Amino acid sequence: MSSVLNKLFTKYLFVTNTLATGGLLALGDCITQKMETAYARQQDQDLVPGKYTHNWGRTGRMFTIGVMLGPFNHLWYTKIIEKIVKTGGKQGAVKRILADQAIAGPFFCFSFFFGMGMMEGRGVDGALQEVKDKFLTVYVIDWFVWPPAQFINFYFLPKKFRVVYVSCLTLIWNTFLSWYKHREIAHKHEV
Repeated sequence: MSSVLNKLFTKYLFVTNTLATGGLLALGDCITQKMETAYARQQDQDLVPGKYTHNWGRTGRMFTIGVMLGPFNHLWYTKIIEKIVKTGGKQGAVKRILADQAIAGPFFCFSFFFGMGMMEGRGVDGALQEVKDKFLTVYVIDWFVWPPAQFINFYFLPKKFRVVYVSCLTLIWNTFLSWYKHREIAHKHEV
């Protein structure tokens, strides 16, 4: 087992990081859909069997956007950020956090909403409108969540574990993203 893990985090690190990014986005969506369904069932007085079913297309789109963002995620946390910030210790960790928030945060947020909008068939204008509607709120919340988490990442962890650490934390973040992205769908059940 340890030789398999060693290969996943050395020889196959790119693939591991890319699939982890996609898989955890999909898992976050599954958790969100379960919560949405549970809430909708509580609000619904006429419980029609099969009324609330899992939307696998939505989960597939979340997986796809994650796999599309995975290579940048891998390169950012294992190579690029180290070239931008060469300082070590606490000062280096703080500089990496600022670089992460200034470069990667906006890139991931924009790419997520734009890419999801495109895969949902909204076209460029519709995808850009969703970015305009949702980007700022998510990016502000991002500033409260990620800097403390990234301090642990950049100060304590070796580079090869950074993407998996971020991916594990993003399970919570991805659940939030899926909810925020699809919240108007969940509210339709309340009408």
